[in-house]
Parts: sequence; C-alpha cells; structure tokens
Amino acid sequence: MLVYPSSIDLSTRTLRFLAGQLTAKRRDIGTRWRRLPVARQALLALAHLRCGDTYAQLAAGFGIGIATVYRYIREAIEVPAALAPALTEAMKTVRTKAFVIRDGTLLPIDRIAADTPYYSGKHKRHGVNIQVLTDPFGRLLWASPALPGSTHDLTAARQHEIIDALAAVDLKCWADKAYQGAGRPVRVPFRGRRLKRWKRRHNTTHAKIRCVGEQAMATLKGWRLLRKLRCSTNRITNIVKAVLVLHHAST
Repeated sequence: MLVYPSSIDLSTRTLRFLAGQLTAKRRDIGTRWRRLPVARQALLALAHLRCGDTYAQLAAGFGIGIATVYRYIREAIEVPAALAPALTEAMKTVRTKAFVIRDGTLLPIDRIAADTPYYSGKHKRHGVNIQVLTDPFGRLLWASPALPGSTHDLTAARQHEIIDALAAVDLKCWADKAYQGAGRPVRVPFRGRRLKRWKRRHNTTHAKIRCVGEQAMATLKGWRLLRKLRCSTNRITNIVKAVLVLHHAST
C-alpha cells in the first residue's frame, strides 16, 4: 500500500488538548509502554474523526496493526466524550443567553434495509437522530445522545427532556415546524399556504433567526466521519460527544 503525507484542518491546540487528556488517562491506568506515543495516538484519532480515514488507511500510515488502530481510536474517543456536558450542565450556560436555537439532524449510517428503527422516512435513508442547541450566533452548545433515525424531532426533544429544561430556566427557543406543539418556550413558524400578511412577515423573521443554527450542523458535519458512520450504533453517542468537546477545545 502506498503511503503519502496529508493534513488535517485543525489547530495544534486540538492536538495538544487530546494528547493531554490521553496522557492523564495513561497515567491513571498505569500504562508503561505503547506502540505509539500520546501525540501520535491523538493525531491518529483526529485523522479518523476529522478526515474519516478508515482503520486500514490509518494502520498503513502509522505502521501499526488494524486491531491496534481500533483500540487507540476507541480510547481516544471515550476520553473526551466523558468531558461532554450533560443537559443540566449545558443549561447553566444556556441561561446566560438571550435565546437559543434548537434543531435536529440525521447522521447517516451504513445499515441494511431490515433495520427499520434506523430508517428515516423523511430523509429516505438510515441514520441516527441528533438534537442540538446553539446560541444566537450559531455556536454549538450541546448535542444529544443518538436516537434511531425514525424518531421524530419533537419526540426526540421530549425524550431528552429539552423542553422541560428550557421551561425551567424560562428561556425562549427558536425551532422549525417539526416542533409544532412543543409548548410555551419553543417558538415555531406558522404553518399553511394561505397565511395572512403579518404571519408571513413573522415566518420570514423567524427563518432569519433560525437559519443561524445551521452553522452548528455544518460544524458537526465538518468532522467527516459523521457524514457516513460505519460503526456500531452503540458508539455513535460517544463519537458525537467527543466531537463536541474537541470542537470547543479548538475554539
């Protein structure tokens, strides 16, 4: 297999952060020797998450076995994922904002047609449902655990107790039409074709505010692994949490 040098569009701050967390992990478990030093393990994990490089490609590039790549990446994902804020912790940051924007997205997965719970009729593909909260400038604040792709956005929001959490801090939330019926803290556009002029103006203003939240989706999918996940669905939540923590570490 041919090997060539490449690049990752991340700052060295991200690499130093992940390497520092891995160093603390190795110290805690008493690791004496590894095939790769922590900086190389961190680089290996970032190449997988950011660029979507496969285990085989990384094994050839770093001169280690595929099984070793799997173990190193799994460890490098679990360490930052443990630092991701829970919803209750995120609310402490959210309550300092004028309002938040909420949205949901489908992260595609590699699954066969028999996996009905993960098939999204809206997107016509298999995936997992992820809910996110952003500040008024579109900065990613929190990402939810993964649910099967067939889960409706409103159902997912209720299952994660996002609506109750926002109501508890009495904070306005802007969302799209999928969240109709969510309750008082959630502002959604009017539905229908023949709307009165003032309702159309309201929808236009609402769309201008809510579209900023799309930056958070671009932030998530800038990590190319999330564009097509080929791992077990049980690992996706940790991957999303790790991406969230590494994103915050790089900004």
